[in-house]
Amino acid sequence: MKVSGFASLRLAFSAAVLGTLLCSPQTVAQSAAAPAQTITLGPSGLPLPRFVSLKSGRVNARVGPGANYSVNWMYMKAGLPMEIIQEFDTWRRVRDADGSEGWINQSLLSGRRTAIVAPWQRGKGGRINLLDDKDKDASVVAIIEPGVMGSIKTCDGQWCEMTFDGHTGWLPQSVVWGAYPGEHVKN
Repeated sequence: MKVSGFASLRLAFSAAVLGTLLCSPQTVAQSAAAPAQTITLGPSGLPLPRFVSLKSGRVNARVGPGANYSVNWMYMKAGLPMEIIQEFDTWRRVRDADGSEGWINQSLLSGRRTAIVAPWQRGKGGRINLLDDKDKDASVVAIIEPGVMGSIKTCDGQWCEMTFDGHTGWLPQSVVWGAYPGEHVKN
């Protein structure tokens, strides 16, 4: 059983199929491209890649796009941000903040934008200040630990206004996994 991080608890059902979820060079190149410069539309007519969140507190991620494929992960946190990287019929290939991939039915995904604060700094100590204004010298509203999930209210390409457990404030967009660099978001 694999349990990963405060924000993204998930259970492994089959470690043997984990190898099938490795990123292809094409996927890595697509993810590295700045979405603001290159916009690719999927079959749904929506941009790829794009961020969404989980609707439910129990969501299966499968090894392929269909209910007949085995379950690789079960996500246990409603609102968890996911990056859609591919579409097939009603199935969406998603990537989580840890880089794990799987297929989830679109009915279990929401357009509501959430984000995880600096998941790449989890376990390394350090904290990030939630500020009362879009200014690095603004007053601190709260101190956020890396890996904590919050709701995005808006992002202007440089700063994101987010809510964490009733505390609302601003973070540099560069420390947010759930909004692309330079992306404008209005939730």
